[in-house]
Amino acid sequence: MNIIEQILDDILRREGGYVNHPADRGGPTNFGITAQTLGNWRKLGRPATVAEVQALTETEARALYRQQYITGPGFEVITHPALLHLLVDAGVHSGPKRAAQWLQSALGVTADGVIGPKTSAALAQADQGVLYGKVLGQRLRHLGRLITNDPKQSAFAAGWMNRMAEFVEGTV
Repeated sequence: MNIIEQILDDILRREGGYVNHPADRGGPTNFGITAQTLGNWRKLGRPATVAEVQALTETEARALYRQQYITGPGFEVITHPALLHLLVDAGVHSGPKRAAQWLQSALGVTADGVIGPKTSAALAQADQGVLYGKVLGQRLRHLGRLITNDPKQSAFAAGWMNRMAEFVEGTV
């Protein structure tokens, strides 16, 4: 199995199936995909309905994740499997632009959220294993701020920490 398929398998495992938790700011999700994201993906001009979210297939979810969270943000230039996995998962959880900004910040380049020639050049010169630790730290601090700034998000804290433990322990 190639690394992209393994990443997608892991994301689908972490995200699970259909959920409509009252504290989730994204509203109803299926495979971790929100109504807004699905509506944008399908070019509906509106968020998907609850029924459309519920009917989302794994095949479509994989295609959406591949385009929106790997190819679209330019993460396919990352050659370090664990760093790629971390950034894709961070993009799914916190938005691909934010994940790209964390990478850029770790690289010391302008954190505009766009993986362009300057970011790619800096990435080619960097120790991607070291970047992994820096990006992971930024992600952990971000999750801590979310929980602190919006107490309703504490409903998800245990799940987020279990998710992050996979990256800390190197089991991904």
